[in-house]
Amino acid sequence: MTDGRVNPAETPPPGWAEAAAGLGRDLHLELAGDRGGGRGGRWAVLAGALREAIRSGRLPAGTRLPPYRSLAADLGMARNAVADAYAELVAEGWLTARQGSGTRVAERAAPPAAPDPAPAPAPRPAFDLRQGVPLTGSFPRTSWLAASRRALTAAPNDAFGPGDPRGRIELRRALAGYLARARGVRTSPGRIVVCSGVAGALRLLATVPQVRSAPVAVEAYGLPQHRAILTGAGLRTLPLPVDGRGADPAGLAASGAASVLLTPAHQFPTGVALHPDRRAAAVGWARETGGLVFEDDYDGEFRYDRQPVGAVQGLDPERVAYLGSVSKSLSPAVRIGWMALPAHLVDAVVAAKGEREPSVSVLDQLALAEFIESGGYDRHLRGMRQRYRRRRDQLAAALAEQAPQVEVTGIAAGLHAVLRLPAGTEAAVARDAALQGLAVEALTGFRHPDAAPGGDRDGLVVGYAAPPDTAFAAALVALCRVLAGA
Repeated sequence: MTDGRVNPAETPPPGWAEAAAGLGRDLHLELAGDRGGGRGGRWAVLAGALREAIRSGRLPAGTRLPPYRSLAADLGMARNAVADAYAELVAEGWLTARQGSGTRVAERAAPPAAPDPAPAPAPRPAFDLRQGVPLTGSFPRTSWLAASRRALTAAPNDAFGPGDPRGRIELRRALAGYLARARGVRTSPGRIVVCSGVAGALRLLATVPQVRSAPVAVEAYGLPQHRAILTGAGLRTLPLPVDGRGADPAGLAASGAASVLLTPAHQFPTGVALHPDRRAAAVGWARETGGLVFEDDYDGEFRYDRQPVGAVQGLDPERVAYLGSVSKSLSPAVRIGWMALPAHLVDAVVAAKGEREPSVSVLDQLALAEFIESGGYDRHLRGMRQRYRRRRDQLAAALAEQAPQVEVTGIAAGLHAVLRLPAGTEAAVARDAALQGLAVEALTGFRHPDAAPGGDRDGLVVGYAAPPDTAFAAALVALCRVLAGA
């Protein structure tokens, strides 16, 4: 018996790795015309196959070939036949053979590079000020690596088998504790389902029969990608008006919707927090009608000038599905998100995922669980909150000095600001920004196609997280230059 972590009976014998390494690399060759004839015929066929693989570029210069004993065993040939083929190609200059370096494809054997038929890509903008992009250089490599090592060392053997579609229990336990402490979420490991992100969560929720039974209400301004996921699943989306108090749920009862997607902590993209009266009204609608609230807490960890706003899910865990991810708090490269679900949705969502985890690495789940439990996640968030706040302050100060006619809104939390522009100027300012090498987004690009346009809604959505520290000041100069003439 063992503790489930290391089974001595399954441990390879000493020297096993070295012996396996001595078998060499795999090498696929097309031995055209090989009929298993005499020694001369077989080595000649092998030599021809190697020449063609090198000539075509499939074996580039410097590629190390398997030892002739290993290749002979793989091809079912005599060792001498392979040795003769190698010797022939060395003599012709296709291969090189040096003591201690093995047999490699010769540098001069490399074919000329073929021209790239693809069209030249569009030039990248000088400054990336798009929303939703974190400071990628701030990824906590050292502490993440340490957490990964600890998690890998402690991982039970079953972690290396097929993944549980609910997610590893270690991560679900860590998330249940963290979300309760930091976001006021009321849940348990059994009601958390791990997914690849909020987009992945919406794809899964869109398969639930209750959700598919009626349209989904969404905020009049929101991520087009999220609306596209819902419409791509065959669901109709209905826009809810958005104002200075967030999305207005007053029309939910008459809309016929069975569910509503909200961003309560920091409305996307306008940046306002959902007013307490409207939070209560949305939950009240769900209780009265049996509806569902999908709460996208996309950057609830980053708040600056206000008290933390708890999750709406805490008001009624049986009517609100809480959705989150690490795409902004850590990196979009860590494809991990989660759903804290009402109990009656868990089985349907797990069934939609299938019998095995289809998209989220189990090893990354274990690493994130350890990162949270060790306190590394909290430390990282505190540090990034300070860095992003300084950037937000720099943005606001630069605009106040150089473009005072532009109103800056939605900056009490999050990683972006909305810059209000005079009516009718948005398209021209966005074009000028592109000419200055700025990647920014027009506010109207986030409006639901069925939402009534508002004359006071011209603006730019400007992210302040993505540029590296060395480029941020220059990005602000370019942005202010554009806005000064707006």
